This record gives sequence, structure tokens and C-alpha cells, in this order.
Amino acid sequence: MSGEQPEVLRVERRPDGIAVLTLNDPARRNAMSDEMTAAYKRAVADLRGDSGLRCVVLTGAGTAFSSGGDLSWLADTSSVAVPPLRDRMLEFYRTWLTIRSLEVPTIAAVNGHAVGAGLCLALACDLRYAAEDAKLLAPFTALGLHPGMAATWLFPEVAGLPLAREMLLAGRVLTGAEAERHGLVNQAFPRADVLAETMKIAERIAASAPIATRLTKVALADGGHADIDAALRWESLAQPVTMASEDMIEGLTAQREKRSPRFTGA
Repeated sequence: MSGEQPEVLRVERRPDGIAVLTLNDPARRNAMSDEMTAAYKRAVADLRGDSGLRCVVLTGAGTAFSSGGDLSWLADTSSVAVPPLRDRMLEFYRTWLTIRSLEVPTIAAVNGHAVGAGLCLALACDLRYAAEDAKLLAPFTALGLHPGMAATWLFPEVAGLPLAREMLLAGRVLTGAEAERHGLVNQAFPRADVLAETMKIAERIAASAPIATRLTKVALADGGHADIDAALRWESLAQPVTMASEDMIEGLTAQREKRSPRFTGA
């Protein structure tokens, strides 16, 4: 119908097990509004229950990935007590960071500017691919705000403390190409190619053995294992799990027959 408002979050479910989530409010540069937050919460909950899911790609519509939290309500917060503000912000953060709870690999296709909480959302994904000319920044302190949405954990985890301090304290702005050099994104592409190149990577992930992929994601979560012995103890359990799977037999058979494997997750 002509009077309908477009969905602020588009969800595309592909037959190969890839789900593409598109933040879809380009007029507001995909700001993370209450409406978008609610739609995102429902979408991630639906994905969590999908046993056929292989990979999730997150991107933005229009020229921006996300301009971050919808700050239009902040001007009125000086009259609100800290406890309710804390509760509201914690719920916002935890909702958007639920992407980290998905068992399958997640990829941010940073098609344009990623600002503040929007950049944190990209950092919360397992992999990031950005437009070479995208601007990546976290101007919290320039707005009089302490960083939020786990910025003080995500930035050091992804790119290390020196860059975290420079971006969060000194307000350094990186292009996608610069972010690649600093490890903040895995790779940068021309803007027109970002989503297509990201989908190629998602397709490679989706074509891999699901059990092995999910267990590998667990092994690498939150900075990886505490030490090499912890890694060996995990691997000595996880690798036999995959050895007992039908997918391992399929993988070895496909290699011997010089064809692409057809993994089922069994």
C-alpha cells in the first residue's frame, strides 16, 4: 500500500543459510531508534532459533552504516535520575549486542559512515568489511558523553589499546582504508563493492561445515582462550566432536573426489 511506512529493519533469509539484516532508515542515517531497536531484537531472537542458519550479514541502507544511537531525546535527560537512565541504556546496549550471542559467524558490511554505537555494533560482529571512504568514529566525549555500548571493551579487543585510546580520547576519525591498516576492519573495498564482496565471504562461511564453524566461533570468542593449555583442552574435546560427524566424512570424501563438499550439519 502506498501509505505504508517502510520497515526500519529488512530481513532477507537466503536458501544457503545466510541471513542479511539491513538497517533501513536512510533518511536518519540508520540511527538506532526505539522502533529499529525493537525490530532488531525480534529479528535476532528469530535467528537464534534457526537451526539452518549458517551466517549473518549486517549492513545499512543508503549512504551510512549507522549514525549510532538516536540522540534526539538526550537534551531532556538532565531532569531524569541516573537509575532509570542506567536501566534504559543497559537495555539498549544489551539488545544491540545480542548479535554476539548468535552461534554462527556474523559479518558487518560497513557500507558507509559508522558512528558511536553504530561503530560498536560493527565491532561486535566477528568480521568487518568497510567501504574505503567510509568514516569510522566514536565522538562520545566530544558530545559530553562517556563511551557506551561496550566501546571501552570492543575497541581494545578488536584493535588494541593504543588505537582505542586515540579514537575514544582524542576523537581520531578513520576512513575504511585506514581502519583496514589498523585492524579495525578486516578489509576495505570500493563503496559499490562492499556488500557483494562481503556476501562472497559469507557464502564461503555458509558452505563450510556448520558444527566445526560454530565450535570454532566459540573457541575464538571474547579474545580466545586464556592460555595455550586451555586451547589444547578445548580442542581435544571439540575436534573429536567433529570427527564423529557425518560432515567430516563428507569433507574427506569430497576432497578425495575433487568436488565441493555438501555439508548438512549432521
